[in-house]
Amino acid sequence: MIFRQLHEAVSNTYTYLIGCQETGQAILIDPVINSLDRDLQELSKLGLKLAYTLDTHIHADHITSALELKNKVGSRIASPAIDGLPCIDTGIEEGRPFEVGSIKLQPLHTPGHTDGHFAYVWQDRIFTGDALLIEGCGRTDFQNGDSDALYKSVTEKLFSLPDDYLVYPAHDYQQRRVSTIAQEKDRNTRLGRQKTLEEFREIMANLKLDYPRFIDYAVPGNKQCGVCPEDLPEHLQEYCERMAHSPQG
Repeated sequence: MIFRQLHEAVSNTYTYLIGCQETGQAILIDPVINSLDRDLQELSKLGLKLAYTLDTHIHADHITSALELKNKVGSRIASPAIDGLPCIDTGIEEGRPFEVGSIKLQPLHTPGHTDGHFAYVWQDRIFTGDALLIEGCGRTDFQNGDSDALYKSVTEKLFSLPDDYLVYPAHDYQQRRVSTIAQEKDRNTRLGRQKTLEEFREIMANLKLDYPRFIDYAVPGNKQCGVCPEDLPEHLQEYCERMAHSPQG
């Protein structure tokens, strides 16, 4: 098994690299434009060729590097089919495994954070995106978010997985890297300990979160599979720092 968890500091995003030892092909889950060069270096170090990028959803806090990687190394773009993005090569659907070499992911549609959100089961672990975080979950007040849908996604789909399955989220803001299904059932402050739907609704309705800092640029850019806007304000330029210094522009 070839597996790496990689961290992007500006958006606190985790990117996951999975490699097939038999074919030398690899997948990057939730790659970030700022870390494109790092990801290519990691692939080279491991002797892998990037076959696909795979996003869990249309992100609001960073720009995916899917399109740039496709342009640079010829990788293909996979993303949830429900979002209908014209720039993807493969649409992901629940019930249809996503396979690259010996790598076989089982997609789970987990709406609630966004309506098109997916999680991916691989062997003894699940990549939960923003649907289930370590002792938390993604917000539900933008991008067709729905608290009732997220509650159902987590309690009926994710929490039905074996207790010892590892939970790898898309983000963590306290430098934690991994959890388990059992731990989230017990310690998740929003969804654990058999929280009722009514309790979850109340928690999510009273978060009082600020408007997402980068959402107005990230969502349109990610609907194009990763395009950094030319009119990005100076105080947000760190989100596309790699592109600002790239000879590819």
